[in-house]
Amino acid sequence: MTFKEKEGGVSFSVILTPRASKAMISGIYEGTLRIKVSSPPVDNKANIECVELLADIFSIAKSNIKILQGHKSRRKTIQVNGLTPQRAKQIINEHVI
Repeated sequence: MTFKEKEGGVSFSVILTPRASKAMISGIYEGTLRIKVSSPPVDNKANIECVELLADIFSIAKSNIKILQGHKSRRKTIQVNGLTPQRAKQIINEHVI
């Protein structure tokens, strides 16, 4: 998985699966983080749950996480401020099922 250093944080690619039974990181596929959320992709609910899940995993405020691309797509680019690429990779590896 590739973490790119960007403006005081890191950015990475995500494939988001809405309407799952449980919110979780489900793995890494072709260098892209796969995230499942239980919310539907209606009224931005799935994106909000994705940000909340990442904030919980990285133990940072939701305001430090931003969706850069893909607001209406399953494929997204996420930016997390306040982390180094090495620390982000370490945290993600601890949470991959």
